[in-house]
Amino acid sequence: MTTSVGNPGSTTAEYKRSPSHFTDRITADGADGWPVEAGRYRLVVSRACPWASRALVVRRLLGLEDAISLAVADPLQDERSWRFTLDPDGRDPVLGIAFLGEAYAAREPGYDGGVSVPAIVDVPSGVLVTNDYPRITLDLATEWTALHRDGAPDLYPEPLRDEIDEVMEDVYRNLNNGVYLAGFAKSERAYERAYRNLFACWDRLSERLAGRRYLVGDTITEADVRLFTTLVRFDAVYHNHFKCNRNKLTEDPVLWAYARDLFQTPGFGDTVDFDHIKRHYYQVHTDINPTQIVPLGPDLSGWLTPHHREELGGRPFGDGTPPGPPPAAEEIPAPGRAGTGGA
Repeated sequence: MTTSVGNPGSTTAEYKRSPSHFTDRITADGADGWPVEAGRYRLVVSRACPWASRALVVRRLLGLEDAISLAVADPLQDERSWRFTLDPDGRDPVLGIAFLGEAYAAREPGYDGGVSVPAIVDVPSGVLVTNDYPRITLDLATEWTALHRDGAPDLYPEPLRDEIDEVMEDVYRNLNNGVYLAGFAKSERAYERAYRNLFACWDRLSERLAGRRYLVGDTITEADVRLFTTLVRFDAVYHNHFKCNRNKLTEDPVLWAYARDLFQTPGFGDTVDFDHIKRHYYQVHTDINPTQIVPLGPDLSGWLTPHHREELGGRPFGDGTPPGPPPAAEEIPAPGRAGTGGA
């Protein structure tokens, strides 16, 4: 039986997300003491977590697999934090630790705050560098350029940054975090406010994307990455588990086609593990789902059906090229195959 880690912020009617505690940056000039360096750092993720999934997508799109190694935590963490029970002997083979919290403690002895993913750890010292999830992906896109693959897309183009930031703020406040505000609400009023804000944002996005392939400009940007990681979890988790049930993603023709377009784009769907996603939410949040029963549905095969979004134009990678296939060790079963939990 999984030990519940409870509901963060559950003592208040409205869920409050804690800010990132460790915000050092890994930059080309090493201004924070952490210079970009191939092989020096390890990215720790859970494939269940939408915030960590952003880093997985960006790492793939930019071809940074050889530059920053990957540690995947068990989707069922416990009160001791994210754990490496998927690895032999229950320890990360590179960092040598059983729990991500050990890297946090190495950075700040006695630290007793939240242990979150994504996190980047300095391999030589075993010290946590950052858990600042909004900044991690932007820095991978803008500070790690010397290590990008040939043909890597520009995910945060300078001329469009103001518009990208504006869209991302709306998406974060009302959708990325909005599903949690609804799901972890402890009063009817807090839940209904989050629900209404979420679907007002949903409708704005559906209208915006009705005549354009991507959120900003004619290529994939960071804004699309951040929206995708919530949409891909919506029907499997948020619609039922978090009571975000005005409609399913599959019932919105625009957003469903948009999400399938991205899912079928190299670098997106090949990072998604529906089995990890469903087991984490339904088995860890025991205050919401005390039975820990994981639903068999929904049918995931629709993710691979034609979307026809290419008719809107757009160039997914701009002047660049798609990433190659993921490393064999990082491959994930496709929807509808064993391991996805699909019906």
